[in-house]
Amino acid sequence: MDYITLILLSVGLAMDCFAVSVAKSAVVGKFQWNWVLFMAFMFGLFQGGMPLIGYMVGNEFIDYINSFDHWIAFAMLAAIGIKMIIEDIKPSKENTTGNYSYQFGSIVLLSFATSIDALASGLVFLTAPDSLVEGIIIIAIGSFLLSLIGSFLGAWLGKTIKFKFGVLGGIILIAIGVKIVLEHCCATCC
Repeated sequence: MDYITLILLSVGLAMDCFAVSVAKSAVVGKFQWNWVLFMAFMFGLFQGGMPLIGYMVGNEFIDYINSFDHWIAFAMLAAIGIKMIIEDIKPSKENTTGNYSYQFGSIVLLSFATSIDALASGLVFLTAPDSLVEGIIIIAIGSFLLSLIGSFLGAWLGKTIKFKFGVLGGIILIAIGVKIVLEHCCATCC
């Protein structure tokens, strides 16, 4: 597999990471290097790791998990999205200022949920096993970089525009979940 194909695959897989990074950083409203780097690292780790898992387990396991992986991703993203919307509309007593923070568990959950669709991309490497290592590295780096760019953009938007970004971020997460389900349904129908 050539490098252009691997880069395009990486960008395609990283778009969810980018959108989530924009939403999360816009909600927080400030750029916190340690958390942004952690979030970008986790997105890169999960996006790079899932194709490896998909490759290692091959067709058998992928066929089994493909029947419900999209519903898991949707449920996780919808739950986080709904929580963000509720918190932004009705802040808790601890969060009456509307300032949100990055949270370890939330970042890990988002990393997992946005990378489930990358699991199936491991099947691509069954026909091109020589490209597996380069592919994983390119996918991980692409997700890391797009997450950083999304975080910069989100933090800037959160500071510049006074808007309920928690609601928008929640809607984006739910929309990503719906997109994953629709992509799976369309792929199985066609």
